[in-house]
Amino acid sequence: MSQPPSRFRLHDAASLQGVLERMARQALGVLDRRPVTVVGVLRRGAPLADMLAERLARLAPQLEVSRTDLQVKRYGDDLTLLHPETSLTPTPEQARADLSGRQLLVVDDVLYQGYSIFRVLEFLRGQHAASVRVAVLVDRCALQLPVRADVVGLTLQIAAEDVIECSVPPFEAEFAVDVWRPAAERIAE
Repeated sequence: MSQPPSRFRLHDAASLQGVLERMARQALGVLDRRPVTVVGVLRRGAPLADMLAERLARLAPQLEVSRTDLQVKRYGDDLTLLHPETSLTPTPEQARADLSGRQLLVVDDVLYQGYSIFRVLEFLRGQHAASVRVAVLVDRCALQLPVRADVVGLTLQIAAEDVIECSVPPFEAEFAVDVWRPAAERIAE
């Protein structure tokens, strides 16, 4: 009897290009004409933020778009809890940045329980931005905190023990979204 596979490819690079295009259009629907800073949540949120910023600039050339990143850590890629208290480390430049009057679009790969995004929003609240919006490639619909994404590429409701894996260059070779089922690997052993 064959064992169930432990990894499934849900979206490849070609289908994700369309997802990013829809996300950029969604973002333009919630942004106004004020300057916008696209904030990538390191790691995979940073290259996604680059991709969205490029699309925003192409779709709305009159919009002033800038980029920055924030380092936030809570979970490992396998959802292992790394930091019980979500860690956010702004660079010295970010701590001094003048975001007053700017719109911020925070970009992350997966919205899971909301702890990382909540910490980012808490930090950015003190930066005097005009508004803060959230964009995620994947929303797992498993929030434990009162946060939400304004721009969502994919909504994937999966079992709690399963993991959404976003592969985003340059961190991985291919741009893709997979589901990993660790329990299926344990059964196969």
